[in-house]
Amino acid sequence: MKVISLQSGSNGNCIFVEADGLRLLFDAGISGKQAQLRLAEHNIDINTVDALIISHEHIDHVKSAGIFQRKFNLPIYITPKTWATAYKQHNLGPIHTINHFAPDSTFYLPNRPDVAITAIPTHHDCIDGSCFVVQHNQKRLGLCTDLGHAFPELTTLIPTLDALIIESNFDPDMLSFSSYPIHTQRRIAGPHGHLSNHEAASSLQSYADHTSLQWVLLAHLSENNNTPDVAANTHLDHHTLTTHIASRHQVSPAYHID
Repeated sequence: MKVISLQSGSNGNCIFVEADGLRLLFDAGISGKQAQLRLAEHNIDINTVDALIISHEHIDHVKSAGIFQRKFNLPIYITPKTWATAYKQHNLGPIHTINHFAPDSTFYLPNRPDVAITAIPTHHDCIDGSCFVVQHNQKRLGLCTDLGHAFPELTTLIPTLDALIIESNFDPDMLSFSSYPIHTQRRIAGPHGHLSNHEAASSLQSYADHTSLQWVLLAHLSENNNTPDVAANTHLDHHTLTTHIASRHQVSPAYHID
């Protein structure tokens, strides 16, 4: 399995996953042109991608969904409530091919019963948010951002994974001393906001010595209330897992699950 973060952060999210030739994009928070160019850096033609899967309706995850479909002919997979809300709230333009998956379910793309995609409900402040597990040949990748808090299903999930993308959004001290209004700080740090560096690191700490995790990719870092160094050091204080950081502005290297 191959994983590439095209971009990760409140300015836009998009992750590429390939499993035995099946090519998926998770979220469409960057422009079609950006996605095309960043995949091309890895010699991947975006027109060979098989589907776009949407986690939730916030603009940094869905804003280019219509463009991805119209320009690159990507079928969209999305929950019914997320689709209804996204289409109502955002100017996505005409969209013709929608495939619904149910929250807390496992689904497959046509003619690919060997790659299972499991949606797990999150506690983020959205209508029907999901994080995902992609499984192929007993190898499991978790894509877990915009979580709200470290809910029990997340901590149960972690030791079953071979690789994990997890949000590590903010440093509590940086947030508390930021210029953000109090209500925004409370929303970010609250049970329906984002995981802090400490929460993400603590979720991994208990399993660091008893897990099949080959690597962790820290995602959705705040531009104003976090830095890559702060996030990395917090995780280093909690575990020794191989840890990478997804950029807010650049495509990542290709990460592999062996």
